[in-house]
Amino acid sequence: MTTEVRVPTLGESVTEATVATWFKKPGDAVAVDEMLCELETDKVTVEVPATAAGTLGEIVAAEGVTVGVDALLATISEGGAAAAPAAAAPAAAPAASSEAVDVMVPTLGESVTEATVATWFKAVGDTVAQDEMLCELETDKVSVEVPAPASGVLSEIIAAEGSTVDASAKLAVIGGASASAAAPAAAPAAPAGGKDVEDAPAAKKLMAENNMAAGSVTGSGRDGRVMKGDVLAAIAAPKAAPVAAAAPAAPRSEANAGGEERVKMTRLRQTIAKRLKDSQNTAAMLTTYNEVDMTEVMALRNEYKDLFLKKHGVKLGFMSFFTKACVHALKEVPEVNAEIDGTDIVYKNYVNMGIAAGTPTGLVVPVINNADQMSFADIEKAIAEKGARARDGKLSMAEMQGGSFTISNGGVYGSLMSSPILNPPQSGILGMHKIQERPMAINGQVVIRPMMYLALSYDHRIVDGKGAVTFLVRVKEALEDPRRLLMDL
Repeated sequence: MTTEVRVPTLGESVTEATVATWFKKPGDAVAVDEMLCELETDKVTVEVPATAAGTLGEIVAAEGVTVGVDALLATISEGGAAAAPAAAAPAAAPAASSEAVDVMVPTLGESVTEATVATWFKAVGDTVAQDEMLCELETDKVSVEVPAPASGVLSEIIAAEGSTVDASAKLAVIGGASASAAAPAAAPAAPAGGKDVEDAPAAKKLMAENNMAAGSVTGSGRDGRVMKGDVLAAIAAPKAAPVAAAAPAAPRSEANAGGEERVKMTRLRQTIAKRLKDSQNTAAMLTTYNEVDMTEVMALRNEYKDLFLKKHGVKLGFMSFFTKACVHALKEVPEVNAEIDGTDIVYKNYVNMGIAAGTPTGLVVPVINNADQMSFADIEKAIAEKGARARDGKLSMAEMQGGSFTISNGGVYGSLMSSPILNPPQSGILGMHKIQERPMAINGQVVIRPMMYLALSYDHRIVDGKGAVTFLVRVKEALEDPRRLLMDL
């Protein structure tokens, strides 16, 4: 009896993965639930367990191959009889085609119509093996690796690095193979001794983009293999003192002694730039300001933070107070929680709260759905979990969509005042800032109080000045007297 090993569900909006590492080889005995291989997507690493006990037969998807959900990875045969044909399989590897084979853009995913050629791993004239990685494409959502559809010699590269191609474009041509061309196809990808381990393709690309030398990142994968998450963690870690740069090859003028470096924007950065500019061009954006005395919130937090942590297992921060205050204000001023669709205004009877977060690769806004139905503890847990996933680059596209209002906290970076930009198609975004002690006039006395400037940017097409100011005043009132949140006042 033969059991098929297939790609498991990879998560919402993730449609493909790259086979990173095989832990077993054809002919090996495997037990139920024993790890067979590791898949890598642009967001997570997925281990694939054996679904039955027996002998690993044919490996259909070799290391480096890009596979879709439910694609066949390998087969498992009961007993040892299947080991012999499996072991002989490499000898029967498909011969290189004698005709030219076109390398086309693979399926890019729903709603993705174009990609940028990021990196070519092979040059014209190089010998390639079937399923060996030829190049990597970058879309505004994911990175896609393109395997060779046949063995042979790369005879022509049609789409150079940096060029933008549509979903049906031809990338290159593989010509008929010479005798030497077939050899790489039969060569195993991973050495038996586990030495000279190949890093994950997505990790290598990210290291190259950030000028990180090979060996500078400690790998968490099998046999020390460097995964994409390892590189993101290394980028986010505090940097040691920089090593002196090598002397330039040619002398520069004193006016430009530091030199210049031109780096192409990533697709993510291009998407961020386009969305923010579209927001400015489309919405009639205006910002109104106020300030809030944080004395009561800070006192309440200090009084209950230890008990809160003990009971709920998460720290009590300021973000849950601000989320609750915004939910409270949005009920009174629903147009701030609405959006324009053509000539209609769509009012939301729920609050999906976007929490803007900075990451090593750019600004992302994970969304906490139905925040209006959540407790302080639920909000803090959701913010902590999504913030960690954002920093690790593991957020799915679905987790960043559907927001109805956004909070941006520039205070964590020391910002005293700013005008946040709308996250379209939303009509409002609240900007938090640094808490700073300032002298305030309280009942005719000058008192030092912890103050924070608040900024509400809003779409004036749908939100009038009265509504915007009312919203910000309600947020201020709720934070200066948190008991109002309990009383729904």
